Amino acid sequence: MPSASATLTALTRDAWQSLEAAHLERADALTSGHRARSSRGERHAIEDFLFEYYNAKPRHLRRWHPGAGVGLVDARERSTQRWHGERDGVTALDVEAFRAARGDTVDYVRRLLAATAGRRPLLGCFGMHEWAMVYRSDDAERRHGLPLRLGGAGTDAAVEANPLVCTHFDAFRFFTADAVPRNAHALTRDGQVGMDQPGCLHATMDLYKWCLKLGPAVPGDLLLDCFELALDVRRVDMQASPYDVSSYGLAAIPVETPEGKSEYAARQRAFTRRAAPLRERLIEVCDAVLA
Repeated sequence: MPSASATLTALTRDAWQSLEAAHLERADALTSGHRARSSRGERHAIEDFLFEYYNAKPRHLRRWHPGAGVGLVDARERSTQRWHGERDGVTALDVEAFRAARGDTVDYVRRLLAATAGRRPLLGCFGMHEWAMVYRSDDAERRHGLPLRLGGAGTDAAVEANPLVCTHFDAFRFFTADAVPRNAHALTRDGQVGMDQPGCLHATMDLYKWCLKLGPAVPGDLLLDCFELALDVRRVDMQASPYDVSSYGLAAIPVETPEGKSEYAARQRAFTRRAAPLRERLIEVCDAVLA
């Protein structure tokens, strides 16, 4: 581990303990609903997605890290954490050790985020990816235990009346077999860096995934900002879906109508603006590790 005084911004014990306490309080508030439902054996088809799909639990959100390049004074109890070390009384992420272990992942995340940030947002998909996931399917094949707002025939008709222009592979891979050839792009995992764009709701939600992949290099506030954004995006994603979400107190965004399309595009613009600085901060995290 390099000399702490030469490379790190050091936080006093009082300062970092205050930041950690605030982080724990915010994380617990953001996950309170999920934790309460879990204790009762209940499931929320919208909000629980962030814990199930991204394979993360509330305890992962509670783990506070100051991020790469920031050291903690008098924090020897934290020096035993993976990829951490202590020198001159300052505990910090050993960036060289982390880069040796996770450098390929960090490089990929950096390339994907930078490519996404460099493209103009596309606002013409109108959330039809969720509709394509149930196109010409039966109840047993559907991913969420919610009724279809327009029924099966109405949902299929909406897909056939609207172009599919999805650019995000991790949405496209759940399209039904009949929906796949209807999409304007034949998406692949290998081509993701060349296709993701900042107007995509799923690319925005994935900022939370990249925080999880970058682990202790990510400051705690950035992790929670990305999670909170992903939660807000997920609600809109399902409001614009073919599912009836009224049981959760949410109004539909009827993207099969001109009014619904206009509302969805406005939500996309707002999420794009909100995501941009978070994406840039994650790029800076990657640069700090790869430098």
